Amino acid sequence: MRHKLGIQNVLHNHRSFAGAVCPHTCQNHSVDWGILERDDELDRLAVAARDAADGAGSVALVFGEAGIGKSSLVKAMPAVLPEKARVLVGECDDLATRRPLGPFRDLVGSVGAELARALTAGGDRPRVYDALRAELTAAPHPAVLVVEDVHWADEASLDALRFLVHRVERLPALLVLTYRDDELDRRHPLHHLLGQVSRAERVHRLPLSRLSAGAVRQLSAVSRLDPAEVYEVTSGNPFFVAEVVAAGGTGGVPPTVVDAVLARLRGLDDRTRDALEQLAVVPSAVERPLVDALFTDGVAELAAAEQRGLLTVTPERAGFRHELIRRAVADSLPAARRIELNRHVLAALVAKSGSDPARVVHHAAEAGDQEAIARYGPDAARDASGAGAHREAAAHLRLVLRQRDRFEAAELADLLERFAVESYTIADSAAAVDAERDAVALRRFLGDTRALGADLRWLSRIHWWAGNADEAQSAAREAIAVLEEAGDDRLLGLALSNTSQLHMLSERTTLAIDFGERAIALARRTGDDAILAHALNNVGSARWRDGDPLGRAQLEESLKVALAAGEVEHACRSYANLIWTLLQRLEFTEADRFLAPGMALADRAEHVGFLSYLHVAMGLRRFAAAAWDDAERHAEIGAHDFVPARCPALTVLARVRVRRGRDGGEELLDEAWEIAVRTRELQRTGPVAVARAEAAWLRGDHAAVVAVAGEVFEEARRLSAMPHVAELGYWLAKAGSPVPADSWDHPYALQTAGRWREAAEAWRAAGCPYEDAAALAESPDPDDKLTALAGLDALGAEPLARLVRGELRQLGVRHIPRGPLAATRDNPAGLTERQLQVVRLLAQGLTNPEIAERLVVSVRTVDNHVSAVLDKLGARSRRQATARATELGLVPGRET
Repeated sequence: MRHKLGIQNVLHNHRSFAGAVCPHTCQNHSVDWGILERDDELDRLAVAARDAADGAGSVALVFGEAGIGKSSLVKAMPAVLPEKARVLVGECDDLATRRPLGPFRDLVGSVGAELARALTAGGDRPRVYDALRAELTAAPHPAVLVVEDVHWADEASLDALRFLVHRVERLPALLVLTYRDDELDRRHPLHHLLGQVSRAERVHRLPLSRLSAGAVRQLSAVSRLDPAEVYEVTSGNPFFVAEVVAAGGTGGVPPTVVDAVLARLRGLDDRTRDALEQLAVVPSAVERPLVDALFTDGVAELAAAEQRGLLTVTPERAGFRHELIRRAVADSLPAARRIELNRHVLAALVAKSGSDPARVVHHAAEAGDQEAIARYGPDAARDASGAGAHREAAAHLRLVLRQRDRFEAAELADLLERFAVESYTIADSAAAVDAERDAVALRRFLGDTRALGADLRWLSRIHWWAGNADEAQSAAREAIAVLEEAGDDRLLGLALSNTSQLHMLSERTTLAIDFGERAIALARRTGDDAILAHALNNVGSARWRDGDPLGRAQLEESLKVALAAGEVEHACRSYANLIWTLLQRLEFTEADRFLAPGMALADRAEHVGFLSYLHVAMGLRRFAAAAWDDAERHAEIGAHDFVPARCPALTVLARVRVRRGRDGGEELLDEAWEIAVRTRELQRTGPVAVARAEAAWLRGDHAAVVAVAGEVFEEARRLSAMPHVAELGYWLAKAGSPVPADSWDHPYALQTAGRWREAAEAWRAAGCPYEDAAALAESPDPDDKLTALAGLDALGAEPLARLVRGELRQLGVRHIPRGPLAATRDNPAGLTERQLQVVRLLAQGLTNPEIAERLVVSVRTVDNHVSAVLDKLGARSRRQATARATELGLVPGRET
């Protein structure tokens, strides 16, 4: 029992390491165990490669826990591939800050000259992408590109993989990605890539399972260990099985996997052990020039360790066969020894021209060499930023800025500004604000008015990003004052545009247009497309929301100018404002045109803030379509610390809970309201007030409706923000608080005027089934109410459905459908949200075209959903599906 607990603890502690079954040494004799219980996966990879050779490229995802055998599968793969297949393998490294394009740089020496040049030149991502595509297209076919451990990939590598995933179906290539699925929390950047892969036409998912007791018995046959005991303590993890068996051979199971690894080193001479320890502090395979620099006799010093099965040595590089072995060796070293070994690597890298600054900084940090961090960190950050790896850039600069006293004031101000911008890009608002404040203080000290004005403009933007409205306005005013004295028209134009933006966001239309047009004039005079795009965005958004059709044209011009100029941030903002305005205007189909490309751009550029914001916009879009599960999934991405996204994200999540009758909605709204109030912007307070009013009305508290909506309604009227006026006015009127008559044709204004049928038709045309049913429920006709009730039951909108049932009883209707049973929430049939809606409408006898009209989707989509429902319910007909769903409590019954 003692041994079992020891190993299980190590299994837990080493979950972040890699490993798989491969050749090992037992009792000083090399034993090649090969690979077991992976025939199905190898067959699928072989078929995928043959299809790729015929031009039908695909993606294969190989995943599982640490030590499950991902690398072993990759190593066994060439034996089953077509004869002419080219296999290219790159690895992602567990560096403290990742190497931009690290796995692709591993390919240099194995690929054509153009790709090699593009990778070594760095920075020019389109060139790299084009060269990658050309390399995979080149004969012979197929090309099998393997990228291992993509859970450690840097942003630039993820961008390159997104590029390939989007195109691989048209290439004679198979893209194989390995990763650990048990280490991916919901914020892990790999999720965005996996989401894109999931939408690809040809995807092969190869989850690797643990070994069976029979396989463990086979692996244990080379030793005198009890196979049952080996299986019990390792749970069939291939690497742990291999390490336990290879470390012992006689006697009991070693108490820990680390001990098992270290036991295999005991017969090695001191020189070989020193070499292993030196390699162990390098978290990647070590290229040949670095091996030669670290060891007097080069690779010859590694021969004994290679023979023992610990290392893989090729003419190009050397490295541990398994990451777990490397980590076990590294973790066994005293701190002083690790520092010394990292100093050796650092000295070798610094002495070699062209060394990757990211690697230099990693080893400098591990060695505690602050001078080297200060010297090479800024370049590492610049390389990372140029490759789109903004998280890595921020991490490098964070290390550098711990050595502030090593820099002159002007250089330090530049570093602080760079760190602030990188932190802003990755949505780390707190770090961005602190750094930009320090940069502004240094600019004041230096008396550099131009730089001070520029940093004040950045400070204003970052304050708004962090939800600090007053500070944003204050910094914006000072930026204009400083730059008017500095005489720099370009920077002044940007400061004016920034102030225009703040006014636009606060619904101060006239001021937004005035400041924005001044900025447009300066941008055109100075020929600065970035500022022109920024200012057109503000003016166009303000005009369009005020009802001026010229606004949309200017906003679309802003997007066109930003994209042509390569100004990613400004283009993302143009997408965001286009989408948000279209959603507010209920033009959802139009919003769909911009959502996909906008999210793709923000994702590709790793602009985390805008990506979160656009996910929330998608959440709003799906919420309007009553696709509430989808709405929650997208909103959850934005419901973190990034204020511009968090407030509306919480609102979406809360409204889904409220409409479904689930707990926790009003608590989320309380937090959203606190955030909204701090922003001082109606675009935040308006939607939260609406959601709070709806929640209060559904629970029957009409006084609370007036309390939460009244003040915001008056502000919306003062600012002539008509969508907010219409919706807030509707809830006030519904709660018995009279509002001024409004001739506007917004569906909520129609409902307030009692024109419920026109409103229902408008909601139906917009694609909003919940609002359609809610409007129809306001009819005095029981038949209309019954139709509305069926729609609400199909959506799972229990609170409003309960109120409609009460109204039907008051009207004397005798036969009222019961609501779905509690089993609906658990959904034992495994139906998706949309399939659940479809089966409830099937139960009402609706045809597929009628269901399509009710849910505002295509008939083909309904056909697919009906087919899936029949399959999941084990039904051969619609009637059988209805009967089975009724048995499970998934559809309403009838009251008698």
